[in-house]
Amino acid sequence: MDVFTKLTEVLADHTGRDASEFTNDTTFESLGIDSLETVEMVMELEEELDAELELDEKVTTVGELVAFIEKKLAE
Repeated sequence: MDVFTKLTEVLADHTGRDASEFTNDTTFESLGIDSLETVEMVMELEEELDAELELDEKVTTVGELVAFIEKKLAE
């Protein structure tokens, strides 16, 4: 399972954009996504990935969130 792909699908749902528009360097700020929405997306991903992903560090880009999720899934 590819975390980046799953995350971009969730981002596409939240922003109305095409998933192909997102890169690891895409910032949530540039998408108009605030920290509350980021937490909501992480909660959605928790359900889809069947994992606990308590967001305990600040993430500002898609790549940072992917790395965070992959680290949590490896624990």
